[in-house]
Amino acid sequence: MPLLRLEKANLAYGHKPLLENADLEIFRGERVCLLGRNGEGKTSMLRLLAGEVQPDDGKYWLRPGLRVAQLSQQADLDSDDIVFDVVAEGLPGLAELLSDYHAAAMQMASDPGAAEVNRLAELQHELEAANGWQLEQQVETVLSRLGLDGDVPFSSLSGGWRRRAMLARALVSEPDILLLDEPTNHLDIEAIAWLEEFLLEYTGALLFVSHDRAFVRRMATRILELDRGRLSSWPGNYDAYLSGKAEQLETEARHNALFDKRLSEEEVWIRQGIKARRTRNEGRVRALEAMREQRRARRERGGNAVFQLESGESSGKLVFEAEHVNFGYGEKIVIRDFSTRIMRGDRIGIIGPNGAGKSTLVKLLLGELSPISGTLSRGTKLEIAYFDQQRAQLDPDRSVMDNVADGNQHVMISGNRRHVAGYLQDFLFPPERLQSPVKSLSGGERNRLLLARLFTQPANLLVMDEPTNDLDVETLELLEELISQYPGTLLLVSHDREFLDNVVTSSLVITREGKVEEYVGGYSDWLRQRPRPESAAVSRNRAEPKPQGTQKPAKLSYKQQRELDGLPARIEELENEQARLTALISETSFYQQDKDLIQATLKKLDKTNGDLETVFERWAELEARGKPDIK
Repeated sequence: MPLLRLEKANLAYGHKPLLENADLEIFRGERVCLLGRNGEGKTSMLRLLAGEVQPDDGKYWLRPGLRVAQLSQQADLDSDDIVFDVVAEGLPGLAELLSDYHAAAMQMASDPGAAEVNRLAELQHELEAANGWQLEQQVETVLSRLGLDGDVPFSSLSGGWRRRAMLARALVSEPDILLLDEPTNHLDIEAIAWLEEFLLEYTGALLFVSHDRAFVRRMATRILELDRGRLSSWPGNYDAYLSGKAEQLETEARHNALFDKRLSEEEVWIRQGIKARRTRNEGRVRALEAMREQRRARRERGGNAVFQLESGESSGKLVFEAEHVNFGYGEKIVIRDFSTRIMRGDRIGIIGPNGAGKSTLVKLLLGELSPISGTLSRGTKLEIAYFDQQRAQLDPDRSVMDNVADGNQHVMISGNRRHVAGYLQDFLFPPERLQSPVKSLSGGERNRLLLARLFTQPANLLVMDEPTNDLDVETLELLEELISQYPGTLLLVSHDREFLDNVVTSSLVITREGKVEEYVGGYSDWLRQRPRPESAAVSRNRAEPKPQGTQKPAKLSYKQQRELDGLPARIEELENEQARLTALISETSFYQQDKDLIQATLKKLDKTNGDLETVFERWAELEARGKPDIK
């Protein structure tokens, strides 16, 4: 039985239909990805599924007693409350009471006066009457699972930790259906990997919107696509959807071409006049009118952006050379003993957790910051185009046109003079949007506008800081293709793992200690080359201080030693099974099988991945326990 159902649902804003006769069922345990171009109405559909808006026509049904929670696209909550209070707001009706009790408990711990004791007692009585103790425990449990400190101010958190706190607020009510809008926004690669593992263990139904292709490939068990008001369902993973969608678009184009040819022939016939007015041809006339109406009602698929990057004069052969560079703020060293040589044509990806110093490294290379020690030299004839993820180069109060052309009517592109209106149409800006202020644009539109501004500048060094944010998949792939063909030097800061894999030839990876390690290839190549990280559980156990005393550490029993000796063979067995299943799923014929067989194979791969992780953790635990205690 489904948890949620849409039947012939219609939704429109103004004259634009977002949903037309949409049917949908969501079942427990599904992980469904909703895809669509920017502006198609994905966020509006999430609001419909959350019950925030009602369909204009059709039915919306939610199984009685079920809870739905939603994580919005932007973690833009501006709150001075502590994290506990923000998370508790996910429990409607008791949030204020829980927050008051938490604050009173903190106050009593620091100032245990009579008034504080009485206030705490009153709140305890109210919580008991409302069964609030169980709900308070739910808040504490979610905070613990997500690694959040409930006592710190929400406003002090970084973008990634705010995202995690907002996810905690969505999870605290223990929802049966979880709706996520661009959940990887503002997260670094480490946090995205954590989110994937967390959601893979989620037992309810999950529906999410994402343009992160690696995230979609890992998470989705089914794809929903919203295209020109039509909602379609594609069983299987993202690659199966891509293959099926390409075939569908080819068939649609062929049918439209045949329809348009027939319509053209009928228009020629009607212009003959006298034959069309004969009584026996009235049916043909009515059929032509129906064809005209059908053609008027057709919604064409939105066009793709047309990107063209103007490369400047060739730079010198050496672009950057760093030797033992150190940089810090105050006593904190951000970049430690950094040495590298970047040559003309190199395509460098810069990877690291939020706050590790990726932007600092870029500014050092560009000369905006000076090292506190070491030497850093730059090559000759550098012409730099810089894409800033904060979009600071855009004036929010000026129009779209003025931000690109600076008040002029024309721009120079590859030596040719073009009208700015025509140029901006290449970036999907219709004429009616050209005079709109930038502050009225969506995130994806602002990114396209910054690219349009950037690509008017001749450059032999392209520096891009998170260029993929808010771009739909089609635009993202076009940008990827353009950068891949760019003949100059590239510095790319990105958390998009697939984008890195497809664009860069080497990577600079910044650790939390400030070391910059260089690897050949992109993100996946770095994963294969880096030392295997210890499991989080083992790292946490090793980090916890051992209690002082005379008790000797426990040694491995005979049974545990036998278990440890057998684990390498078990790991090899699971890795072989993982490789076999992955190869099976990668075959094009896999998704042509029975749906139940497809789902069973996908579940088996998920179980094998989980078993392999568990065995690695057990191996590390037993190995650490069996080592001698060195005083």
